[in-house]
Amino acid sequence: MTRVFAYCRVSTAEQTTDNQIQEIHASGFHVDSRRIIAETVSGSVAAMERKGFLTLLNKLESGDVLVVTKLDRLGRNAMDVRATVERLASVGVRVHCLALGGADLTSPAGKMTMGVIAAVAEFERDLLIERTQSGLARAKSQGKSLGRPRSLGDDQINLVEQRLAKGETVAALAREFGTSRQSIMRIRQTAQ
Repeated sequence: MTRVFAYCRVSTAEQTTDNQIQEIHASGFHVDSRRIIAETVSGSVAAMERKGFLTLLNKLESGDVLVVTKLDRLGRNAMDVRATVERLASVGVRVHCLALGGADLTSPAGKMTMGVIAAVAEFERDLLIERTQSGLARAKSQGKSLGRPRSLGDDQINLVEQRLAKGETVAALAREFGTSRQSIMRIRQTAQ
């Protein structure tokens, strides 16, 4: 006999999972209250790092069905959602997502849907990387300094170079100028 479980998640304590539970029942899934796992945790936390989801995993057996209202209940990261669905499928658990028309994500059509979602997520990630690199290149071409701000100004750097040339120690200069030894060693390396 197929057992049906529901996983409901909200991100903050001010929110409630009541609407998700109601939506699951309204869609025709009859879930025993003992098989509803509800938790409050950010979607950015990987599913396998959530206490409630791990409790659910320990209850699930081959042939069971897991119902979620939306994919983002499993996680915000498409790769995490995909890995979670694949892990559940590997132990014989079918995952139904109401927002996708109640589709079984472990069926051939569901796998295709997950593939499309993963492809879109990868495309968005690639676009983000491309935009970031373009922005960095533009800033660099405009003469903007990238990275962390320097701990010492030009005058201080010149003074450190002179005192290093006179033989003062890196540690003493770092203490005096209130910076790290690594910063002083970088100045020494650049001056050589």
